Amino acid sequence: MQENKFAAALKQNAIWFVFIVEIAIFAYFNPKFLSLPNIVNISRQVSYYGIASIGMTFVILIAGIDLSIGSIIALVNVVCAYLMMNMGWNMWLAILISIAMAVLIGVLNGWMVASIGIPAIIATFASQTIFRGLAYLLSGGLPIPGVVLENPTFGFFARWSLNRWDIFKAMGDIGLIPICAIIMVICFAVGSFILNKSYFGRYFYAIGGNEEASELSGIRVNRMKYLIYALSGFFAGLAGIVLLSRSGSAQSTAAIGFEFEVITCVVLGGVSVAGGIGRMSGVIAGVLIIGSLKSGMIMMNVSEYTQMVVQGLVLAVAVGVDCFSKKRQAS
Repeated sequence: MQENKFAAALKQNAIWFVFIVEIAIFAYFNPKFLSLPNIVNISRQVSYYGIASIGMTFVILIAGIDLSIGSIIALVNVVCAYLMMNMGWNMWLAILISIAMAVLIGVLNGWMVASIGIPAIIATFASQTIFRGLAYLLSGGLPIPGVVLENPTFGFFARWSLNRWDIFKAMGDIGLIPICAIIMVICFAVGSFILNKSYFGRYFYAIGGNEEASELSGIRVNRMKYLIYALSGFFAGLAGIVLLSRSGSAQSTAAIGFEFEVITCVVLGGVSVAGGIGRMSGVIAGVLIIGSLKSGMIMMNVSEYTQMVVQGLVLAVAVGVDCFSKKRQAS
């Protein structure tokens, strides 16, 4: 009985074992991998992946997909920078307008999927194309530089750490934690609360498990889809603000292919592409694995094209394992 419990616990937390093994391998080949500067750099790098993955988790839990998040991030970058640099708007107002726009794009995706009945992959691909094009049109295909230089406070989201305030300077290494990593942790806590403690979370799992049965049991499935895609837009918009804060300039080419990396994080974290199965803790592990993998390969001078091959293989293996598990359960 105890062995069965141990085996179940090991299987449930296997993703964290994979993460530990990955860290050990990279640390063996390059001791600087575990250096404090690299750890801080990884925490910055994974922050916008982590934030965006929360919304994607909700979408995949209902057996949906959102291919528009990369374009949302690019458009948020361009719109926020344009409002501040070209129109002289207040920083906080520009941020609120940009994130509200991202939420409205999510609502539009929800409307196409829930009300019109367009398959999610087609609806969000259309949004991806439309809003990437709008980002190019608004920026003229050129970067909008100087966002952080002209608005130093904007660097708060990704460039500042806790040690920028005197109250934290005496706390040692914790003072080096980037604000963007703290934002990511807060977002994961909110996402976990939604899934585990709210009735919305129960509805997400129910819809992903059996949409028709959920409708018959009284769940307003279409409304839930509106909400879920709006949340995906919100978290993508917030990730866009963090990315803009880190880069310091807005580019319409930002976050190209970003949606596939986020999907890899989510599926690797154990969220089933068939819907209805997944935990936020697993997604956290998936984000850390992908972030560490990218950083480790860069430190080992692995070419960008090889990195693309590896990430594609990781996604294929993660989805393959999920499909294989589904077949075994069905047989």
